[in-house]
Amino acid sequence: MKYYTAEELARITDGILNKQEEVKVCKLYPPLMADEETLALALNEEEIGNLEKTKAKIAVVPFGAAPENMSSIEVSRPRLAMMKLLTLFYEAPTAGEGIHPSAVVYSTVHLGKNVSLGPNVVVNEGAEIGDNTKILANVYIGENVKIGRDCLIHAGVNIGKDTIIGDRVIINHGASIGADGFSFVTETPDNIENAKREGEIKDINKEQIVYKIPSLGGVKIGNDVEIGANTCIDKGTIEYTQIGDQTKIDDLVMIGHNCKIGKACMIVSQAGIAGSCVIGDRVVIAGQAGLADHLTVGSDSIIMAQAGVSKSFPERSIIVGAPAVPRKEFIRQLQTMKKAEQLIKKFRAYEKVLNADVENNEG
Repeated sequence: MKYYTAEELARITDGILNKQEEVKVCKLYPPLMADEETLALALNEEEIGNLEKTKAKIAVVPFGAAPENMSSIEVSRPRLAMMKLLTLFYEAPTAGEGIHPSAVVYSTVHLGKNVSLGPNVVVNEGAEIGDNTKILANVYIGENVKIGRDCLIHAGVNIGKDTIIGDRVIINHGASIGADGFSFVTETPDNIENAKREGEIKDINKEQIVYKIPSLGGVKIGNDVEIGANTCIDKGTIEYTQIGDQTKIDDLVMIGHNCKIGKACMIVSQAGIAGSCVIGDRVVIAGQAGLADHLTVGSDSIIMAQAGVSKSFPERSIIVGAPAVPRKEFIRQLQTMKKAEQLIKKFRAYEKVLNADVENNEG
C-alpha cells in the first residue's frame, strides 16, 4: 500500500495546500467514511459540511472552501482533481501473467510482449494482440482481429471477426463488438417502405418473406476509446462501423451497422443509434436518446436525454424532444403551449357570460 504526502497530492491535483500538520494518506473516501490515513474528498456543499464530523486530517475542497481546523488542498476544477486522484488510487484488475492454461490460442495468432490472457479466453486464427494488453476471463476474439497496445478487455467480451481496435482501449464486461448488423430485405415493399412512400400502410402481404442481409464488414475502433458493459456495436454491411479516437461509450448502448462516430464523443447509457448514421466530433448523446437510420449530426452538438431524432442536424445543435427539434424551437413550443393554456383559462372565465348572452339573444 503506497502512502502520499500532502505536498505530493497538492502537486498531482495542481491545488493550493493549506497545511496544518504532517500527514500521509493511502486511501480516498468521502468525509464520513474517512480515517486518519484517508484523503477526504469534499467537492460539494454536502461533503464540505461533513468535514466537521470527519476523522481525516486532510481534505480536497473547491477554491474558497478550506476548513479552518484541518489541512486542505483547494482546487479550481474539482471534477478534474477527482479524476487525477481516482487514477492515482485506482488498481486495475489483473488477468495474471502470461497465458492461462485454459486459454485457447490458435497457431496463427501473433501476441506482443507482456500480453495477459485469462481463463477460458479464445483467440482465433490470424488475430494480433499488441504489447501489454490484458484480456480477462471468458473473452472471445474472432478471426483476424487486431488489438493494439495497452488495452484492457474485461471478462465476457465478444469481439467478432475483422475488428480493428486501437491502443489504450478499455472494453467493459459483456460488450459485443462486431456482431452482424440488423439488416433485412423483403421481395416486395414491406410496411415500412409503404409508410415512407405513401404515408400510410396498405396492400398488406401476409405471406411476406424476410431475408437476412449478411454483414461482410467489420468494426474499427480508434485509440483511447472506452466501451461500457453490455454495449453492442455491430459490424458494417461491407465497410467498417467506426468509432473515433477518445470517444467514451456508456453501458447498454446500441450502435448499428455502418455508423461513423467521430472523435471525443460521449454516448450515455441506453442510447440507440440506428444503422448508417454519421456523428461528428465531440457530440454528446444523452441517456435513452434514439436516432433513426441514415442521419447526420454535426460536430459539437448535444442530443438531450430521451430525444427522438428523426432528421439530420448541423454542427453545434442542441437537440431536444420527440420528435426532436432545436432547443430554441422546443422552448418556443413550450411558450406557445403555456400561452394557449392561459387563453383557455381566460375563455373559461368568460364562458358563462358568453353562454348567457347567447341564450338571451336566442330568447
